[in-house]
Amino acid sequence: MTSAPVNLPYSETAIEIPFHDVDVLQITWHGHYIKYFEIARCDLLRKIGYDYPQMKASGFIWPVTECYVKYIRPSSYGQRVIVSAQLIEYENRMKINYLIRDSESGNKLTSGYTIQVALNSETKELQFVTPQVLWDQIENHENLKDLKNVNA
Repeated sequence: MTSAPVNLPYSETAIEIPFHDVDVLQITWHGHYIKYFEIARCDLLRKIGYDYPQMKASGFIWPVTECYVKYIRPSSYGQRVIVSAQLIEYENRMKINYLIRDSESGNKLTSGYTIQVALNSETKELQFVTPQVLWDQIENHENLKDLKNVNA
C-alpha cells in the first residue's frame, strides 16, 4: 500500500429541502439529514470511481458501522443547502466527514461523519486493512486531479 495523498477526495452536492422532509414545525425532520449524508457520499464515491456498484463488483461491501450527527441550526422547506463530503480516513476503514450549510448565507446547519468497513461480499469476513482496490481508486483520482490542474 502507498501513503495517503495530500488532497483527499472531496465533493459538494446541492439539495433543496423537499416538502415531504419537513415536520409539523416546518423544519427538516432530524432523520433526513442521514439521507443527505448518503446523497453526498454517493457523489463522492462516484467521483473516485468506487460507488456501490463498483464496490460490489470488486468483491467487497461497505456497511456503515457508525454515524454521528451534530445539529447546529434547523433547515426548512425550500431551503437550498450544500452538503459537502470528504474522505478523511481509509487505511483500515472509510471515514467520511460531512458539513451541511445554507447555500445563500453559508451558515453551518449540520455536521457529522460516517464510518464504513470493508467486508468480503461472499464470506462477510471483516477486512482489517482496506482492500487495495480503494487505494488504487483514490490514487487514480489524485492523478487525474493533478493532470487537470496541469492542463488548466
